Amino acid sequence: MLDDVAIACSTGGFKSVFLHGVLSAFESAGLRAGAYGAASSSVLPVAAAAIGQVNVLGLEHWQAGQRLKQQPGVGMSQVVLAGIADTSPWLCQYLFESDSPRFVIAVSAVDAEGSVETQGKRGRRRGRLLLLAAARGDRSWVDDHLTGHLFDTRSTDESLRLTAENFAEVAYASGRMLHAWDTPAYVAGRPYIDAFYTNACPALELAELGYQTIYALATEPILYRDIFQEEVMPKSWGDAAIQVITPDFDPAELGVDYTGATEQGLVRVFNHGLEKGKEFLV
Repeated sequence: MLDDVAIACSTGGFKSVFLHGVLSAFESAGLRAGAYGAASSSVLPVAAAAIGQVNVLGLEHWQAGQRLKQQPGVGMSQVVLAGIADTSPWLCQYLFESDSPRFVIAVSAVDAEGSVETQGKRGRRRGRLLLLAAARGDRSWVDDHLTGHLFDTRSTDESLRLTAENFAEVAYASGRMLHAWDTPAYVAGRPYIDAFYTNACPALELAELGYQTIYALATEPILYRDIFQEEVMPKSWGDAAIQVITPDFDPAELGVDYTGATEQGLVRVFNHGLEKGKEFLV
């Protein structure tokens, strides 16, 4: 295990099949980091990588979600919750052992006023408004109502410690984009929404925790720090070096987008991730 190395993975919906491929290449080569960080759709594959089981999770994880999404009346909340229910029991058997790597999950906490618009019937409308605001670079609602939080298996703050008991709640909360996820997200009764609104990839947070080399895995050709796409992930932060791994193209070009994917597209984007992971390790 490389104790001073951390791997941070970004948001991306079905596009996260790319970083799953990269993680699979790392695992096959025997690369094991001292810490892993995830945001949104990357949580489950990164958790599997942290316990050395990302190849067990495999491409079938994404294919199952794609098949479920095609069923009438099934939305992204149902797809994500089904994936969590299927994987969290065995992930939690190993993720919280004393010798397991550190694992952190980024989320966006919502204040009481903001929760009125995010946790009920108004959630989709607020989600659409936030997408428009992000396109305009208007951070006002996010700055007023959201705070980036980091759940951490080694947190000294019990309210932010990631445990087997809250893992499923945190995993769902980290990936709840308002415009397409109907089911509200809470952790211990506190409202949360997708990490992407405040933190697309917890690479800088891992650097601040003391890791000297961060491998930041993206799902698009440019890794931005959040949904506003104004700040690109830097190559260093403090004393830490940040090495970003990106796909050569937007997975949407192959039919793999945030809320949907083709079966062939999933295979091709996963294999591209495998190739990029192998190239990185040469």
